Amino acid sequence: MTRVFITGTAGFIGFHLAKLLLAEGFRVHGYDGMTDYYDVTLKQKRHAMLLQNEGFSATEGLLEDEERLWSVAKDFSPDVIVHLAAQAGVRYSLENPRAYIDSNVIGTFNVMEAARTLGVRHLLMASTSSVYGANTDMPFVETEKADTQLTIYAATKKANESMAHSYAHLHDLPTTMFRFFTVYGPWGRPDLALFKFVDAILEDRPIDIYNHGDMHRDFTYVDDLVRGIRLLIDTPPERPTRHTDIEEGDSLSPVAPFRVVNIGNSNKVRLLDFVDAIEAELGMAAKRNYMEMQPGDVPATWANADLLQRLTGYRPRTDIKDGIREFVSWFREYYDK
Repeated sequence: MTRVFITGTAGFIGFHLAKLLLAEGFRVHGYDGMTDYYDVTLKQKRHAMLLQNEGFSATEGLLEDEERLWSVAKDFSPDVIVHLAAQAGVRYSLENPRAYIDSNVIGTFNVMEAARTLGVRHLLMASTSSVYGANTDMPFVETEKADTQLTIYAATKKANESMAHSYAHLHDLPTTMFRFFTVYGPWGRPDLALFKFVDAILEDRPIDIYNHGDMHRDFTYVDDLVRGIRLLIDTPPERPTRHTDIEEGDSLSPVAPFRVVNIGNSNKVRLLDFVDAIEAELGMAAKRNYMEMQPGDVPATWANADLLQRLTGYRPRTDIKDGIREFVSWFREYYDK
């Protein structure tokens, strides 16, 4: 039975990944700080659901607590580590940048040290489409240069990629970084657009639409995302013996068992069309408050997911209308609205 240590299992994506792995018979230990960045009750209920499965166990602790993290990881003795815990939120990083350094840089270093010391067969870590920053050549491809991050959040995630590459090279630690593209779905975070829009429309409050709606996002349904992660677990990168061994379009490092993989729906959706779909599902019109672009935001994201498909045979496919329907169904039931 494969043992997987997941950081952030009380979080949106970690919860869904743990649920999927448990359903497939994996043994999972979760590590989560239960921070109050958003409603802790939501995090507690996610963990409570996971704990109904005898294959799941969990520890509450911060990534920055090196001794606790190491002690828990050593006792569990995982085959694989999936590092999802982070201080999330592009906009919050403008208000509290230090939280991102503490959690995303120092915390991630502690996870990497545990993976190195334990000699896991595969370390997988979350990055973000935000690392593409000011790049305008779309769809974004993993092999293109990404050095123009626009927020401290994105910068910490790019730092994680660089840190991970060095560890993969120095310690022969197979490492996969996956870049997420605007994830949404049931049990989502309250600071995400879909959650905020649905909540406001049902409460007859206005919604803020930035850049006057002239924005595009590659919305990725959470079940599609975690299916991609699940399949990547079985695809650890191998250090190439020659540069010529790397296929065109593969982000595999020429000097390390390290790879970056986009996980996105490969479908650029206009923000106003996204709002239209929410209105159609709710049967209600939104009060639209059109605003200027926020600092650090980007006008568009769009993933090229060819590498994911080449490695795993899988490509996210969920249509935005179907994903919104699932979220609204969960939201109405959870909040009794």
